[in-house]
Amino acid sequence: MTIIVHHLENSRSQRILWLLEEVGLPYEIKRYERNKQTMLAPPELKAVHPLGKSPVIEDRDDGRVIAETGAIAEYIVEKADGKFGPPVHRDAVLRYRQFLHYAEGSMMPPLLMMLVLGRVPIFGKSAIKRVAAMFAPHLDYVESELASRPWFAGDDISAADVMMSFPLEAARRRARLDASRPATIAWLDKIHARPAYQTALKKGGPYAYA
Repeated sequence: MTIIVHHLENSRSQRILWLLEEVGLPYEIKRYERNKQTMLAPPELKAVHPLGKSPVIEDRDDGRVIAETGAIAEYIVEKADGKFGPPVHRDAVLRYRQFLHYAEGSMMPPLLMMLVLGRVPIFGKSAIKRVAAMFAPHLDYVESELASRPWFAGDDISAADVMMSFPLEAARRRARLDASRPATIAWLDKIHARPAYQTALKKGGPYAYA
């Protein structure tokens, strides 16, 4: 049983490597580099999935090809017999589902806007300030949640934490996430110290956000 991870440098796919290390499923990495001028994924990824994006996984057991980070995370949890899946209690289950989807549905769009605007001369900087101000309530919300419990869903780490890692790592780099939100910074330090996270970094190659 082996999962192939089509892994793009400095991308969401780093989370999938981390999750696979945490749950202990065997996997292989096929690594891709971004175009140095456009920073987009290479065309070779379109041979794997029509969208040509990463992450994408292939499951050698049944030949399935799966895209979208959240869907991949849920698939891995299922393959791992529920490890890193939702907690037992109903409220925690709902938090798990919320943050599993909040990461991509609400946090990533403004972060991507800031990334794109950063490449726009003259007017980009002023526009980034406006988007950053709109993004601040997200950081406040996350801080309040992590100040009330150790992990996003509850007392134990889960795939919800894995999903939230990339937007918060990106936020520290480009959206003013700093020591003014100590619970969030402590959470980032905590995940980065995990052996599985460190192993995934070594296997995945250079990653600008850790």
